[in-house]
Amino acid sequence: MKNTTLLRPALLLSALLCLAALPSAAQQAPQPAPAAPAVPALPALAWEPPALEPFTATYQAFYKGKEAGDATMRVTHAGGTQWRVDMQVVGRRGFASVLGLNLEQSTVFENQGGQYVPLSQSTVRKGLFLGKKVTGTYDWQAGTARWTGDLKKERTQPIPLQAGDQSALLLNLAIMRDARPGSAMHYRYVDVGRVRQHDYQSASATESVQVGELSYDALRVARTNGGNDETILWIANGVPTPVRILQRKDGQDYIDLRLIEYQGV
Repeated sequence: MKNTTLLRPALLLSALLCLAALPSAAQQAPQPAPAAPAVPALPALAWEPPALEPFTATYQAFYKGKEAGDATMRVTHAGGTQWRVDMQVVGRRGFASVLGLNLEQSTVFENQGGQYVPLSQSTVRKGLFLGKKVTGTYDWQAGTARWTGDLKKERTQPIPLQAGDQSALLLNLAIMRDARPGSAMHYRYVDVGRVRQHDYQSASATESVQVGELSYDALRVARTNGGNDETILWIANGVPTPVRILQRKDGQDYIDLRLIEYQGV
């Protein structure tokens, strides 16, 4: 395992500012203005989406601005085209019931030529007095997805699948794969017996993002159709996972995950 938390320097863009000289009022005849020098084209913003590789990332979790626990995202290669992504969130006492912590989620998926195809999904929610577990299967041969476990009856009904459908955890990896400066992204979220459309827009340029003691030159990616529930991710060149994931409700910060450390194999 190697620690890959080294930062890349910020990309700086510069433009040439040209001033044209005015003709002297003492001149007897008007003189043609000198041709303005050509302004060199600005370089395109360099962007390198990360390759799908195994990693472990640790996040600090905040709830309404207060530290609430820790989260770990892990991507592992099961062999061949099969992969797995896991997220574990551990809340500190007093925040567990508010945040739905402790929470474990996982998705087994295939990488089919760069397309992430979910195969199964699991969610385990642990509490002081009770726990809930839900499991789902994406049956691509039958063309349906279905969940069983501790959930409402209407969410146990089969859902017709469409090419490109993603689980909640796969959305993060898909955004890391697809985001480019100024790009729009559209996904169909199929998870825990629900279907939702998720649309995202990337900023046209990176911005400096402070995460703990580290500063990242990161691209802001925001969901555009979430209404009062906003989701914003910041992703940085060379980092395989978002450096920050922020959920906001009614204009206020709600759940905030900030990257502390990541390690790749």
